[in-house]
Amino acid sequence: MIIVTGGTGFIGSNLVAALEESGEHEIVICDTLGMEDKWRNIAKRELRTIIHPDEIFEYIDFHKKEIEAIFHLGAISATTEKDADLIVETNIVLTQGLWEWCAENGKRFIYASSAATYGDGDQGFKDEQDCDSLSKLRPLNAYGWSKHMIDRRVARIEKDGIEKMPAQWAGLKFFNVYGPNEYHKDDMMSVVCKLYPKIVEGEIAYLFKSHRPDYEDGGQLRDFVYVKDCINVMMFLYKNKDVSGLFNVGTGKAQSFKELAEATFKAAGKEPKIEYIDMPDHLREKYQYYTEADMTKLRAAGYKDEFMNLEEGVKDYVENYMSKEDKYR
Repeated sequence: MIIVTGGTGFIGSNLVAALEESGEHEIVICDTLGMEDKWRNIAKRELRTIIHPDEIFEYIDFHKKEIEAIFHLGAISATTEKDADLIVETNIVLTQGLWEWCAENGKRFIYASSAATYGDGDQGFKDEQDCDSLSKLRPLNAYGWSKHMIDRRVARIEKDGIEKMPAQWAGLKFFNVYGPNEYHKDDMMSVVCKLYPKIVEGEIAYLFKSHRPDYEDGGQLRDFVYVKDCINVMMFLYKNKDVSGLFNVGTGKAQSFKELAEATFKAAGKEPKIEYIDMPDHLREKYQYYTEADMTKLRAAGYKDEFMNLEEGVKDYVENYMSKEDKYR
């Protein structure tokens, strides 16, 4: 049995699809559905059951002999969330509890960290897991801090041997992920997902102007990574039980928002119409102009698959999902 927390969400539902495609059928999702259409993200899946997060520890205690691994992807992922107590309860306390349970019971634990742990990027984007290097990072929001706190605790446990470790563990620092099944995320949707419906209606794509002389308008850079590549990394870890650690999950190549918009226009079969608007004042102070994952560590661990570039990923996303009547994976 495999437990996937956050399994009806964006990355989680794509992982559940990949697990099923690989032949796994004893899949349990732990998540909340609410009043949205998140259920559509898993409507095609064969599942053992779905449980509420409040029931997670009772369920895994009862089924501990059957459980092989827990993929912990459930979290409050909004970088704009202001309720720090809620973030602590959801992103820190639950993660620590599941880590300790897996360590005590000899199970495998793979959890979602985030590139938000790197803050403004002044310390670079190298996925080092030694305590000294991690202590220098300064996340810019409560979400990034919550993920960083878990990463630091894991690093301390590993270094000092103060607690048991799960049979396998990995913390995945996802960069700017886009792809199918993100449609419920509202303001947290990728720029591709926000732009496409407007582009097909013939509207203009608006991007932020640059407020730094070393970047042109729309030239701000991100490591945009297609969700299918993120899932391939997780499946690699699932198939390689001896690989543990903190790992970046990006393409290793930063591309601009202008390139992203142009790729979306091209995939939609439209001529680019892009205009630039001033960035809101409240964003300028904390805005990142550059992120790029250092992928050396994951490659050294044996991961050999190539990552899609922005043009390839957007093409697949548009042609096989967003342009279809059934846009879900």
